[in-house]
Amino acid sequence: MNAAFPPPCGRALAERLFGRLREATGDGVGITRESYGAGESLALDLVEAEARAHGLQAARDAGANLVVTLPGQDPALPVVACGSHLDSVPQGGNYDGAAGVIAGLMALARLRAEGFQGRRGIALMALRGEESAWYGRAYMGSSALFGRLSPEDLATPHVVTGRPLSEAMRAAGMDVARVARGEPLLDPRGVAAWLEIHIEQGPVLVARGLPVAVVTGIRGNIRHRAIECVGEAGHSGTIPRWLRRDSVFATAELITRLDRHWRTLLERGRDLVVTTGIIGTNPAEHALARIPGHLRFSLEARSQNPETLEAFYDLFLSECAGIAEERGVEFRRDRRLDTAPARMDEGLIARLRAGLRAMGQPDEPIPSGAGHDAAVFAQAGIPSAMIFIRNQHGSHNPREAMEMEDFLIGADLLARTIREAAA
Repeated sequence: MNAAFPPPCGRALAERLFGRLREATGDGVGITRESYGAGESLALDLVEAEARAHGLQAARDAGANLVVTLPGQDPALPVVACGSHLDSVPQGGNYDGAAGVIAGLMALARLRAEGFQGRRGIALMALRGEESAWYGRAYMGSSALFGRLSPEDLATPHVVTGRPLSEAMRAAGMDVARVARGEPLLDPRGVAAWLEIHIEQGPVLVARGLPVAVVTGIRGNIRHRAIECVGEAGHSGTIPRWLRRDSVFATAELITRLDRHWRTLLERGRDLVVTTGIIGTNPAEHALARIPGHLRFSLEARSQNPETLEAFYDLFLSECAGIAEERGVEFRRDRRLDTAPARMDEGLIARLRAGLRAMGQPDEPIPSGAGHDAAVFAQAGIPSAMIFIRNQHGSHNPREAMEMEDFLIGADLLARTIREAAA
């Protein structure tokens, strides 16, 4: 597969840029590129410098994203766009998001080196603010592009500093006034297609022995960043069970009941995953001999089916009410965050699958359990598709292990598909 890319545009470029990103944004454990923060900005600068070195046009848009372009013969035609994000979770892996940006850069550099100029222009977008780890809201950058950030979203505080999202966006160079008005920063009519490469963040491709796969759709989700269970603190030795208002036992019972509902829905053939990723009592007051009166936890449910999400959420509300009455506690919910499921474009899926077969690769499409910017582009009415690359040890951790040979197969498929779409 290496021969598909001229030497300046292939493996050496990928290894050099992955290495520079790792060196520049490493945190001693993994890599940290905070959304609208210094690490993300540095990553965009590195990619921009590499793009210019290959003779490509590069600029920042009103959303502070990096846009690298290869002009087409007819500037009036909608462009073919590709890309992904460059931010990460704290102490994350180097390939999450960055693989899609680097693959897109390789594709544009390759086409320019070959002297290709299609009817349509081609744009690589290195997007900001995809990860929810920093503000509890995913797809911040791509949502802003299409006027889909609410005033509540912009006021969301940073999980550590409390700084509002709007301030961080403004400091990064975004036109926050337009975003606050709900004004799109990108006209979806100007984009003919969106193509995104991403490492798979689960174990399916490894288990099936597939280097790459085409994605059929992306799960949506319902999230609560912080739910509080409020009971009453007390001495662990003096209060009998029937008089206790124990926040930990109440929350444990809620999670257990939700797990049973999850299993039942799976047995009925529903697509659903449920997670409580954050849970804890207050370290300033919890103690071995103290009944905890206060506990905070998060909740996330994901599905490809919006009806399944709502059905599970109704069960959650019902169980909260029942347990609150039985155990004398109160469940206080913060703002519900919703992300709709997204279907990928059938025509692009067919084109990508045919490309895989033409390359002599196995063709077994899979859905995406994780969320991606492609969902936002699809919901904006832009035909969208994704390519997954095999990756061991999951994602959102420093142990991401994408093989370069697998990456080059995916990058080659992306370049071929972009060429066809732009021709």
